[in-house]
Amino acid sequence: MKALILAPFDPSCLDELRARMEAIHESWLESRRLYSPEELTARLNDEKIAILVVEADFVLEETFQQAPGLRFLGICRNATTHIDVDVATERGVVVVNAPGRNALAVAELVLGLMFSLARKIPACHNYVTSGSWEDPVSPYLELRGTELEGKTLGIVGLGGIGSEVARKSRALGLEVIAYDPYLPSGRREVCDVRMVDLDELLGRSDFVSLHVSPGPESAGVIGSEGLERMKPSAFLINTSSPQAVDQGALEEALEKGRIAGAALDVHEASPLPPDPPLLQMDNVILTPHIGGATDGTVMRHSRMMIEDIECFLAGRRPPRIVNPLVWGHRA
Repeated sequence: MKALILAPFDPSCLDELRARMEAIHESWLESRRLYSPEELTARLNDEKIAILVVEADFVLEETFQQAPGLRFLGICRNATTHIDVDVATERGVVVVNAPGRNALAVAELVLGLMFSLARKIPACHNYVTSGSWEDPVSPYLELRGTELEGKTLGIVGLGGIGSEVARKSRALGLEVIAYDPYLPSGRREVCDVRMVDLDELLGRSDFVSLHVSPGPESAGVIGSEGLERMKPSAFLINTSSPQAVDQGALEEALEKGRIAGAALDVHEASPLPPDPPLLQMDNVILTPHIGGATDGTVMRHSRMMIEDIECFLAGRRPPRIVNPLVWGHRA
C-alpha cells in the first residue's frame, strides 16, 4: 500500500510508517495548499494511494466515489465535519480521527490567558517597552492585578478540553463549576466538578471559559443577557467557537465595562480584518487561533494515526474508528 499524508506529522512517526510502506508527506502548513475535490481525487488515482491522512483538507462525496483505491482515511483532529463519513462507509473506506490530540495544548493556553488577564501581563509588557515606566511607584497603582487562587472558574462544555482545564485549575486553587447539558451523568462523576445551570455559572464565576463544539446548538450560548449576568469583575475566555458568543453584545459589554475583560483565540475571520473594535480595547487579549499549535499536538495525532494504520494493516479494528459499521461489514 501507498500512503499520502497532507497533515503536519512527527518525523519519528513518519519514519516508522515508511518502514512499512511508501509514504509521501506534504503538510498543508508547509505547502500552504488545500486540495479541491477534483485535484485530490486525481492525485489519489494517479499515484494509487490507499491510505490518506489529512488535517484541514476536505474529503467529500465525489472523492470517495471516484477514487476506488482509497481504503483508509485518517483525520488528524477530533472534528469530522469536513469529511463525508456516510459516503466513506458506503464505499468501504475506514475513517479514523484523533480525539483529544490538542486537549493539553488548549488547556494550557486557557491557563496562560487566565494569568494574562488577571495580572495584565500584555499591558505590563507594553508599559515597559513603550517607555511608559518612568517611576517605580506607578505600576503598583496602574497595573495591580488579581490572584487566581480562591477565584471561581466556570467552564461551559466539559468535554476533553474542558475537563483538562478543570483538572489544572483545581490544582491552582480555583473553585471549578461547569455547565454542559450534553454530558452523560457518569462522565460528571469522573470529572469531579459541580454541575450548575448556565445562569448560576455566569453569575458566580470570576472567569468563564468556553469549550463548546462548533455547530448550531452552540451558537449564541453567550449573548447579551448572559453577559449582563456576569460580574463586572469577571473575564470571558473563548478558545472553542466564535459563534458561541454574540460578537456585538461582547463588544458593547467590554466597551461599557459590564465585564472586566476577555481573551479570544477564535474569531469570525482568520486573519482578523484591520479595524474590528476589539483591536482598540485594552481589556482584550487576542491570539491567532493557536490553541492547539504545539509540537505535542502534532506528536499525539501522529502517534494515533500510526497506531490505527498498524491495526488496519494487521486486520484489527482501529481503536479510533469513526465509522464502525464499515468494519462490521468488512468482518
